[in-house]
Formats: sequence, C-alpha cells, structure tokens
Amino acid sequence: MLRTLLDDVTLRVERDKYNAHLTLRWRGGLFSEVNVPLPHSHPSPIRTADDTIDLLRRLAAHYPDTKIAGILNRQGRTTATGLSFTANRVSSLRTHWEIPCFQPKQQVQDGECMTIEKAARALGIAPSTLHRCLNDGFIAGEQITPGAPWRIRINDELRSRFVESAPEGYVKMFKAMNLLGVSRQTILQRVKRGELKAVHVYRGRAKGIRIQVPAVAPDLFDPLKKTEGVV
Repeated sequence: MLRTLLDDVTLRVERDKYNAHLTLRWRGGLFSEVNVPLPHSHPSPIRTADDTIDLLRRLAAHYPDTKIAGILNRQGRTTATGLSFTANRVSSLRTHWEIPCFQPKQQVQDGECMTIEKAARALGIAPSTLHRCLNDGFIAGEQITPGAPWRIRINDELRSRFVESAPEGYVKMFKAMNLLGVSRQTILQRVKRGELKAVHVYRGRAKGIRIQVPAVAPDLFDPLKKTEGVV
C-alpha cells in the first residue's frame, strides 16, 4: 500500500541524540518529516573483575569468608560497585558464581600445607617460634597470593629440623659465626641453600638454632705443626 503512495524515503540517523529523521516524499510532490526515537544501548552489566573471581575460587578452598575478605582488601581489590570486601559480600559473590565454601578438614595428611598455628601444634612448638624460623629462612613457607597467610608443609624432613636437644657436633649460632668467620645472615643463607645442616632446639633453657660446623682439615703449612725430622 505504502509503495503505491511513496516515491522514496530518506533516512538520517542522529546517534548522539538517539534519533532517526525520516523524510517521506509522496507521489504528487508532497513531503513529510518524521522523527523516530532510537533505543538507548544497554551498558555492559557491572561485574566483579575476572581475576578477583579466579582468586576467590583458589582462596575458598583454604580459607573462610572472613579471612578471604581481609586478603582481598589488603590487595586493594573491591567489589563490582567499588566497595571493600566483607564476609557477607564474599559469601554473596561465592553464591553467585557457585563457588563452594571452605570446609576445614578433620585430619591433616602428611605433606599437606597448614596454617602456622596448626603447624606449630603439629610440631609441638609455639607459633611465634615458627614465625621466627620462617622469617629467618630456616624453614620454607607458601602463600597462595600476596597478603594471604603463610602456610607450612608438614613432612618428615621438616619434623627432623625440630629437636629436643642438639645432636653431637651442632653448636650455637654465635659459635658457628666465630668458627666460620661469617655473619648470622650468611649462615642462614647457607642453611637455606643446603650447604649447612641446622636444627632448632625447642626444649630446655638453651633454645634456638644449632649449626653443624664442618670439620676443617688441618693446614699442612701450619707453622706451629712440628714435622718429624725437621730441626
């Protein structure tokens, strides 16, 4: 019907005004102008950053929502609307993305990572002692992400480093420094690299790290050494 009445239609789109302007030329020479509003484009939905969601999946396997909120806040992460994280907001985000909540295990398997507090109980020492050993590099720790609590992997090798009394040939740190002629930090670095053996005595009055100082071969050119047959 319209094709028999119209000669042509001119369309001009004004995107900044969300408007389409139509010029209709009817048979017989008459013109009509019509403005048709265009639908506004829908903004992309607001959502939490993908890397934050990925990190949440990893953290949820090890920590409750309260702990996760603290970790995310220490890293400067925010919710989709720019708010800091709380336990409730972490819980809501988990629920939305169908991420299971943390379920503490009743028993810890050998070789499994655990918090410093649990690791200290397993080793029979104070958490503060384990913190010092970690800071000194005497033992190794693991972090899921920067700002997350340190976790300690309990195994036979780690247990062997904590003893009630020092084995024969192990001396206190200051004596090891004098015998080796190096600083405490250098000794700890050598322990970390496996160049020196060390244990931590956790019983008695003289607690602390003990170092096994390698036996030094006698100097063949020691001027004090008397060589048989030399006057």
